[in-house]
Amino acid sequence: MRAQTVDVKASTGRILCCTVFRAGGKKLLSKGHIISDEDIRVLESEGMDHIWVTELEEGEVAEDEAVCAVAAEIGCGCYEIKLAAGGRANLHATENCCVLVDEDLLKQVNCTSGMVIASALNFSFALPGQRIATIKSAPFAVAKSDLEGVVNMIRERGPIMQARPVRQPSVGVLYTDPTHGDRARTMFESIMRQRLERYGFVSSFALACAEDEATVARSLRHLMRSKPSLILVASTTAPAGPEDVVGRALAQVGGQMERFLAPVEPGNLMLLSYCEDTPILSAPGCFRSAKPNVVDLLLPPLLARYRVSTWEVASLGHGGLLA
Repeated sequence: MRAQTVDVKASTGRILCCTVFRAGGKKLLSKGHIISDEDIRVLESEGMDHIWVTELEEGEVAEDEAVCAVAAEIGCGCYEIKLAAGGRANLHATENCCVLVDEDLLKQVNCTSGMVIASALNFSFALPGQRIATIKSAPFAVAKSDLEGVVNMIRERGPIMQARPVRQPSVGVLYTDPTHGDRARTMFESIMRQRLERYGFVSSFALACAEDEATVARSLRHLMRSKPSLILVASTTAPAGPEDVVGRALAQVGGQMERFLAPVEPGNLMLLSYCEDTPILSAPGCFRSAKPNVVDLLLPPLLARYRVSTWEVASLGHGGLLA
């Protein structure tokens, strides 16, 4: 870029180097604005003869063009791109969604020159209209080679992020207790309702049963017949694990154990299993309190019908200290 002071009359099409204010202090034109013929008339009416501008040189791409090029490649799903002032493009969710982020690719892109990307947290829940990412260019211009490097990296390894829609999920809940299932329902139902209402949903089906292997397995089969998006097991006992009653019942109904133990506090004793692609999440004690715990971290992707892996649960350790 080449900055210079020019006659206002000769500034059409040039990029403004700094914000211009009226005599009273009110902003007239913003830095980075491309000067039009109408702007020249306004500047002259304010008594300005010269203006500080910059021109792009060969091999440079204007900031707005650069961020739009990256925004077009960054992700997929239910979002829209809105150009903002100062070489910025924002991504806004268009419906309820879970934001999925490739953190390693995001870091690599942010190590390159000329442009940075900030996103919502991986697995976070977003409402329609909520900003989920922003792309910011260096002032005025980006080297064409740097832009092409970023775009090619995303095309080869991307997307960096997904806005995965959460569309009318159905949630089955199983309350279990060693003596009587209704005891667990009484203890947890109010908190369960509050937790799901944070995302605008309610449980579609709920059962309560005594916590013995055959009864829990029978109840899980009954809930599975409704084809829920997700089943939550709210148990009054701990620990959860592949060898306890809930774990054995899951194996009995054909559940495939994905992960036991999560690097999250509260919520270490989480058990995640899949049965015919339906996730079943057990987290003893986590339904006693409405405070954030491992269930809140995993609900958005599971409600969006995203299959959470062992590696992704392990990755929750960074920031997993919730209390």
